[in-house]
Amino acid sequence: MDILEERRRSSDLGHALRTFTPSPYRGAPPLSAGALNRMVLESQYLRYVTKEVAMETGESVDLVREEASGILDEMSQNLQLGFIRLLGFTLSKVFKRLFSHININQEGLNRLQQAIQESPVILMPNHRSYVDFLVLSYILFTYDLPIPVIAAGIPLMDMKMVGEILRRSGAFFIRRAIGSDKLYWAVLSEYVKTIVRTGYAPVEFYVEGLRSRTLKSLTPKLGMMHMVLEPFFKGEVYDITLVPISISYDRVLEESLLAHELLGVPKPRETTMGLLKARRVLEEDYGSMHVYFGMPLSVRQLTKGRVDRCEYNLLPRDLPHRPSVETQECVSWLAQQVIRVQEQSSILSPWSLMACLVLQDHQNTDPGLSWELLTQRTLWLKGLAISFGARLDWPGRCTVMASSMALHRSVIRCHQGRVTLLEEEGPVGAGPFTTEEGVVRRARAVLMVAAYRNQALHVFIRPAMLALAIHTTRSSQREDIYSYFRFLLDLFSNDFIFITGRSSQDFEEACSLLRKCGAVQTSQQEVTSPEEGQRTTSFLRALLQPFIDAYQVCGGLNVCLK
Repeated sequence: MDILEERRRSSDLGHALRTFTPSPYRGAPPLSAGALNRMVLESQYLRYVTKEVAMETGESVDLVREEASGILDEMSQNLQLGFIRLLGFTLSKVFKRLFSHININQEGLNRLQQAIQESPVILMPNHRSYVDFLVLSYILFTYDLPIPVIAAGIPLMDMKMVGEILRRSGAFFIRRAIGSDKLYWAVLSEYVKTIVRTGYAPVEFYVEGLRSRTLKSLTPKLGMMHMVLEPFFKGEVYDITLVPISISYDRVLEESLLAHELLGVPKPRETTMGLLKARRVLEEDYGSMHVYFGMPLSVRQLTKGRVDRCEYNLLPRDLPHRPSVETQECVSWLAQQVIRVQEQSSILSPWSLMACLVLQDHQNTDPGLSWELLTQRTLWLKGLAISFGARLDWPGRCTVMASSMALHRSVIRCHQGRVTLLEEEGPVGAGPFTTEEGVVRRARAVLMVAAYRNQALHVFIRPAMLALAIHTTRSSQREDIYSYFRFLLDLFSNDFIFITGRSSQDFEEACSLLRKCGAVQTSQQEVTSPEEGQRTTSFLRALLQPFIDAYQVCGGLNVCLK
């Protein structure tokens, strides 16, 4: 359902000022932000760490405690309903200008509402845009669900006025480089654990850690993951619910900025003035946003038989405890599970499929790919993606592909029936540009289109690796092909998300998908690719070729340097 539909029909002010009565976690005592901070500072864990730090540094305990209090004041949120209402009013105006639709799955919200009342909830969205930071709070406010506290980077805090508005809207701020700062780690971990332990509010953080500049999933960062799960491992809460959330965009606001950052242009500093200058984005059309709330995951059920929680009984709960190798592996496995659910729940636009085909023909076709051929291939790819289990936003109107092209007209055009990528225009009145500048101008469009192709790669990656393994080994023996498939899993482990210990299941899944579309035939001993499946397997191999080329270039450079 489209949450902007109601906003276009009724008063934004009325929406912001309406009665807001969320149902909290049933075991949560009413706590103010100040009371929460006092609980953190007075905790036995933080008292123990401050004494340790005082002994190590030679400072007095009172001085270290004062430093801890300063860290907490810098970090902590100060959630206030008045600022949530202000944010709700402002975002209603902004979102209606930016997006034609913000689609959400109602059954996912119903599941979330039930989960919030039963156990502490951790909201885990993917991170593709700055908009991610705001949209979940807006949705939860709209549907009378508790507003989350959100882990945010410290640069956002430094934005004049905006930083304080975000703090009072639930953001708590974390330094980028903590390093070995023992006291900071202790304050942060105790703050997060106290929020989870008391059920103060749902906690929202990005398991990938950073905004993905390539729009594909990043390998998980596990620091926050360990913090939110520790209360369960120590038996301080009965269960914790992880809610994977997939946020997908027809067009990302920062698409050009991300491409320039990938080309080495320094990321601009987040400032209030920069935000005001960026208001011209309100004049652009960014299509639809899709927010899919995945099935809630019970940590208690998922970790059953994987972690022996008895190890936490060997030391007092209030003392620092280094997780065992078993626990670390389990936390990593949980993070991978969350990201896979995010991928499976993502909504692909027609442009993502078109981008796959445009890039494959970019180097081969001059002067561009014919519109008719692109249309035929995209419709074929749509069928393949659906057979592989992809979720597509494909409106029934016959102009859907032309509309997608119009949405991305800054990088692609159709002229005289041919589809070509556009080079970035230089400043008005600028003289001739160098060869290097010309490469950068062409690369911008390629990287922007590649980002949208990357949104679809999780659908095709396992069948693509199988297709490549069959082609490379020149063997029909299942054992040989599986061995090469495992090599590719290791090779691409930093590029794509593969759940540890599932190589056999991934291989069988790839076989099943390619067998279903007629691209391979399998038996207990063999896997073969018939002639009629060559179109599919050729396309899949071509999807992986840019990544293989990148590894070959890097390998060649290493050889030259040696």
